[in-house]
Amino acid sequence: MPIFNETNFADRRKASLEAKQALLAKMKVKPTVTDPDFDNRHAEREAELERVRAERAAEKEASRRARLEAAEALRKARNSQIKERKASTRAEQQARKEARMNEWKSLSAG
Repeated sequence: MPIFNETNFADRRKASLEAKQALLAKMKVKPTVTDPDFDNRHAEREAELERVRAERAAEKEASRRARLEAAEALRKARNSQIKERKASTRAEQQARKEARMNEWKSLSAG
């Protein structure tokens, strides 16, 4: 009984051809099964996408409005601070003016 399996050229050629055919069969395009609900799923995805876009647009608009309101509140606060500073400056100037007038009056009277 021989240790090695004796194969001749024809057997090797046949084995090679079978291996090549097996590789080709593996790469062969298989028939696809189309989903009957494909169009419905596509429509559902589009609806979901529109919903998400609408939500994002609403969030963006709310954020924009909040920023505008904050900026307006800040502007009003700054304007009121400026008005207060102007009023206090006017009051100080008026007080100094009156003090000078009183000083002049006391110097000229005395």
